[in-house]
Amino acid sequence: MEKHITLPLTEELAKTLKAGDMVYLTGTIYTSRDAGHKRMCETLARGEALPFDPNDATIYYVGPTPAKPGQVIGSAGPTTSGRMDAYAPTMMSVGARGMIGKGARLPEVVDAMKKYSGVYFGAIGGAGALLAKCIKSAELIAYEDLGAEALRKLYVEDMPLFVIIDSEGNNLYESGREEYLASKK
Repeated sequence: MEKHITLPLTEELAKTLKAGDMVYLTGTIYTSRDAGHKRMCETLARGEALPFDPNDATIYYVGPTPAKPGQVIGSAGPTTSGRMDAYAPTMMSVGARGMIGKGARLPEVVDAMKKYSGVYFGAIGGAGALLAKCIKSAELIAYEDLGAEALRKLYVEDMPLFVIIDSEGNNLYESGREEYLASKK
């Protein structure tokens, strides 16, 4: 099913999304990869506040390239989500609900998604230049020393994504594979 979603990704909204849904996302998202996630989790472990409000936030696993003149951002394709699996349950425990990336997730992440009503969106790998066109503003908010992995606040309009894993733990990678194999019998 095709859905147009306006962020923030509240628990109620997350529960309406199902694995396999095509989603066009509009609103504020944040960027971070493994180095940024590590730093955020260390910050939380010290009992300190994050440099953004994680409540109902969606985090895009991306390290965008520098913007060319006249552009908001450079190429902004998803990175492999598994690199954030060690940090995702902690981020969800403090309110982050949406994750955007590519690739499979560990069972611990899926368990946290079910516990905290999280949603994992898949972005098309290799389409970074196309995805960057959906980004209307970009602001560096923390960890400038991490370069491409710095924490950024983005405003996106109609960013095309698929719900890969929904808040009930349904996984498009698994159900799609099963459906394909069943069709070959």
